Amino acid sequence: MDSNKKFLNGTLNTIVLALLKDNGKMYGYEICQKAKTKTDNSILLTEGAIYPTLHRLEKEGLIISSKEKVNGRTRKYYSINVSSIQEVNSQIHLLSQFTGHLRALLNLST
Repeated sequence: MDSNKKFLNGTLNTIVLALLKDNGKMYGYEICQKAKTKTDNSILLTEGAIYPTLHRLEKEGLIISSKEKVNGRTRKYYSINVSSIQEVNSQIHLLSQFTGHLRALLNLST
């Protein structure tokens, strides 16, 4: 198993929420591509990981989806549920705080 995949399991929800918060509405493939480009190909999200995550976040009410026709095809877009922005911000903050603590434990500069 790729070492990045081990770490993604516990952070994928927050990664998706952060990307949606920063970029507005996005579709699944677009989220995968944005993660890839923002991390210089270090984080490669797959459809097998992203879509179950999107569905789970939608079921939890953190994100909402809408369908739009693009070039004759229906595309499903996801965005942050405005009523859950405080929870989204909290999750992003907690992960940021946790990574800071990890850096300190591993004696890495911030």
